[in-house]
Amino acid sequence: MAKYRLKISMLAREDLRELYREGLLTWGERQADQYYDALLEQFDLLCENPNLFRAVDEIRQGYRRSVCGVHAIYYRATESEVEIMAIIKHQDISRRL
Repeated sequence: MAKYRLKISMLAREDLRELYREGLLTWGERQADQYYDALLEQFDLLCENPNLFRAVDEIRQGYRRSVCGVHAIYYRATESEVEIMAIIKHQDISRRL
């Protein structure tokens, strides 16, 4: 299966920075690194099979959602690309999308 190209929106980049910072302050560097690496592995999985997770058109047309730890990854896919749109803690969803 062809691997899709990964693109990360500016909002999702900010989400990654913030969740790493929060993890670093709360759990320490080792744990923050492990969680960040798990998110990157999830991105790889999405690029291998973007249709693996269900569409969430009721939230935003064309989006899909994948869960990693306590975060939901919202993304959309084209014929050649997976774009990560936002990475949100489950309890924060109503404030972000």
